[in-house]
Amino acid sequence: MQHLDETTRTELEAAAFRRLLRHLDEHKEVQNIDLMILADFCRNCLSKWLVTAAEEHGAELDYDQAREYVYGMRYAEWKEKYQQQATPEQQAAFEARQARTGQNSEESAQNG
Repeated sequence: MQHLDETTRTELEAAAFRRLLRHLDEHKEVQNIDLMILADFCRNCLSKWLVTAAEEHGAELDYDQAREYVYGMRYAEWKEKYQQQATPEQQAAFEARQARTGQNSEESAQNG
């Protein structure tokens, strides 16, 4: 992508990010813990990354606003409608991933 000018590259990256959000919205059955187990990020991570990007660009965006954008609704509403209790297998896989990466639950929550 080095051959693209910065504006075009940014537009393509933004379009890909919006497509990722649509994809996640179309697959609400994919729980955050599943994403954390497989890819070490989740919808909350995306929200935090948006807040960080806004800060770096001098824009104002709080975490709740970012989460509403990422989830497509208020987080509490998404949680009530779609979040499932983690199974013992999911919890064990999550803990095993953390052990492999040397993270604890608090670090993981802060990073993502």
